[in-house]
Order: sequence, then structure tokens, then C-alpha cells
Amino acid sequence: MIKYTVIVSDLAAKEFSNHLAFLANVSKPAAVDLKKRMVEALRKLETMPNRFPFFQEPYVPNNKYHKMYVQNWYLVLYQVRDERVYVDYILDCRQDYTWLIK
Repeated sequence: MIKYTVIVSDLAAKEFSNHLAFLANVSKPAAVDLKKRMVEALRKLETMPNRFPFFQEPYVPNNKYHKMYVQNWYLVLYQVRDERVYVDYILDCRQDYTWLIK
């Protein structure tokens, strides 16, 4: 079985860090739990990253990004190339992310 290398972009890391900081102001235990779940989910991309469906939206090239949901509210968009997984975005689905598809 191939083990993929997961690479998180600076933008995705910054987005997620902002989500964690916001959540920590509301509930530190919830922020710790979210971080743990996100790290576990990203590690799972090391094996079989193609198991998640493609992100299909207008203005986004077909079959460019896979999508993975973490805790129902966080959308991870990533690309698989060769033996690497590139995590480009980590979005809070409760916020407007239409800027991504424009």
C-alpha cells in the first residue's frame, strides 16, 4: 500500500489556526478536541486519499479537489498528485466561502 505525504499549505494552516483561536475563546476543550480530530483526519489522508469524492462547484475545474469533512463543519479541500496530498484549504462551512469559487 502506498503511503502518501500530506502537505498542508500555509493558507490552510492559517485558516485552521484562525478557526481554532476563535473556538478557544468560546471553549478551550472544544478547540483542543477539534485540533485532535483534524490532525487525525489529515493523517488518514496518508492512505487512500482518493476515497473522498471530488468537490464539484461551478468555476472550479472538474476533478481538481477532493473534499473531506471533519466534524461536519470543516471542509478540507485537497489535491492528490503522485504520492503527495496537497491540502490547499480548510474551511468552516458555517462561513461564506463563495470567494473560493469566484
